Amino acid sequence: MANNNRHTIILIQTSQNRATRTFKDYNTVSLAMDGICAMYERKLKELNPAVRNLSYDITDLYNFIDGLADMSALVYDSSILAYLPFDREWIKQQTFQHLKKLAH
Repeated sequence: MANNNRHTIILIQTSQNRATRTFKDYNTVSLAMDGICAMYERKLKELNPAVRNLSYDITDLYNFIDGLADMSALVYDSSILAYLPFDREWIKQQTFQHLKKLAH
């Protein structure tokens, strides 16, 4: 099942406080992975305001994802006209594949 053109909703809870639950939606899985990377990069800038050029590796991104209270994805599947749920591990695999493509 191709990930292109599949509406994706990322569900996020940043801390144990239920009030931190939110979601972001994207037109494709790829854009959702971009969004997750951008979220992490914003956090890095917040934590390191004096550093101009921040860099990170996949382990740092995984630690960020694992450090969230919760993160999951809902990806639209047109064959069943419904959203399929995916967990944090799937998101980590998708971000890795996404960054690998960007590197080539």
